[in-house]
Amino acid sequence: MKAFRLDDLEAERVANDGAYLQFLRERNMSVGLYALDAGDSDPQQPHRQDEVYFVVSGRGSITVGTETAQVARGSVVYVPAGTVHKFHHITEDLRVLVVFSPPES
Repeated sequence: MKAFRLDDLEAERVANDGAYLQFLRERNMSVGLYALDAGDSDPQQPHRQDEVYFVVSGRGSITVGTETAQVARGSVVYVPAGTVHKFHHITEDLRVLVVFSPPES
C-alpha cells in the first residue's frame, strides 16, 4: 500500500519550489499535486494523456476546449488527451490532485 497526506505533499512541493509535484507513478497512471495561487496564470499546454482533476481547496474557473466551469473544493473535471485547458480567474489558492492515464511522461 502507498498512502499519502496532503499536508506532507504540499510541504514537499513547496520545498522543491515548483507548482507541480508528481508523487505516484505506476504502469497505468500517475498522480500529482498542482498548485496555483490566487491571481496566477496557468501555463499548461495540452497533454498526451487523459487527466482527471480533483480540487482539494481553492476557487477559480477552468476552461476545457470551449467549455468553462467554476471549480472549488470537491470539483472533479475530466480533460481528454490533447485538449486545450487552463485554470483562470483564481480567487482562492487552488490545490488540485491530478491523475494522468497513462502516466505523464
